[in-house]
Amino acid sequence: MAIDCAPGLAPAVALFRSLGDPTRLAILRRIATGEARVVDLTGELKLAQSTVSKHLACLRDCGLIDYRAEGRQSFYALTRPELLDLLRSAEQVLAATGEAVALCPTYGTSAEPSAEVTA
Repeated sequence: MAIDCAPGLAPAVALFRSLGDPTRLAILRRIATGEARVVDLTGELKLAQSTVSKHLACLRDCGLIDYRAEGRQSFYALTRPELLDLLRSAEQVLAATGEAVALCPTYGTSAEPSAEVTA
């Protein structure tokens, strides 16, 4: 039987899961520098259009990004400037912990390639 130890943490867990995917994190990092179209993201991140679109939809569903239409183009941007502060704080935590996070047997780089977080 599973016990829900912290029911109030569900929104935070969902936020960090949305940030935990390397592709979504790369997209957010790029959008943090300014608006981007799907074609910009596919070219800069070397990803398929379907992959970018899927991850953009996830980030929109989480309320982290939105878009504005201009003609037939959509320009994606961050909805919450606080997200930049969160990403910067993550960089500070990573700098302070050194190799500990990267060497974590569960979530470290041995399990999956890491994406550098910079905003």
